[in-house]
Amino acid sequence: MALAVRMHETGGPEVLRLEEVAVGDPGVGQVRLRHLAVGLNYADTYFRNGTYPVPLPSGIGVEASGLVEAVGSGVHHLAVGDRVTYTGFLNTLGAYCTERLISAAPLIKLPDEISCETAAAMTMRGLTSAYLMRRIHHFQAGQTLLLHAAAGGVGLLVAQWARLLGVNVIGTVSSEAKAEVAMAHGCTATINYSHEDVATRVREITEGAGVDVVFDSVGRSTFMGSLDSLKRRGLMVCVGTASGTIPPFDPQLLAMKGSLYLTRPALADYIADPAEKAALASEVFGHVAAGRIRIDIEHRYALQDAEQAHRALESRQTTGSSIFVI
Repeated sequence: MALAVRMHETGGPEVLRLEEVAVGDPGVGQVRLRHLAVGLNYADTYFRNGTYPVPLPSGIGVEASGLVEAVGSGVHHLAVGDRVTYTGFLNTLGAYCTERLISAAPLIKLPDEISCETAAAMTMRGLTSAYLMRRIHHFQAGQTLLLHAAAGGVGLLVAQWARLLGVNVIGTVSSEAKAEVAMAHGCTATINYSHEDVATRVREITEGAGVDVVFDSVGRSTFMGSLDSLKRRGLMVCVGTASGTIPPFDPQLLAMKGSLYLTRPALADYIADPAEKAALASEVFGHVAAGRIRIDIEHRYALQDAEQAHRALESRQTTGSSIFVI
């Protein structure tokens, strides 16, 4: 028997329950995977609270790494003993567990230089950072990026990647401690949104010019301030809704604020093509293996502490990456 965190109803962190589950033999195209580490992502809270509806009861979590213990028929690119990692959406839901059956398709073989704990802390965040920095906009040295949640898991990776490209990063944070973390990872300036107006400070920092691009993972509460921080024909990238979804608005607003561009990308559409996923994974793993980007695991939890982990995540108590260690 394996242990798995499951939910029988949607709601707050208290709906998460640790249960025993049976794990059988892999079917066609599947492997049996023993987890060594599981990723904790803000997106997990959307499944738990019903923002992303799924049939109940259900497992939770979409990212983990571990060892292949058995291989089903039709699987030719993996073997027993391989170390792998994965992330996804509905196709990988149920990662909060010690062992599971999973389709072999989303599994990525790990380079020797990347540990399973590091992989669980960076696969979703790393691939997200990779498509943001390499597919959404052609960044050039000297451009300026406004990065919300700069001390979070994705934020710290994006800031380091931007520094490699010579891009200036203004990071928003909620405390002075998080500002120090963000600056140490590549931000050139920070704004403490708990007592500073973001758009006003952006104009001060950029001497009135505004920023070329905004990566906004917060959503409802920051949307207008993000638009007001952009220079003419700047790009607004909505990559999350931590404060709630963005209300409907008249697209004429984008013209009024400087012929702005707006996109709402999703990781799933940038890793749907296996070749593109492999290319993005290779690039981010290469940066981490070479030490150009470092992964900070600030919080480690046991599976039985899932409720506590979700409470910490939603209350903004965390910095960097958080994982469950099996």
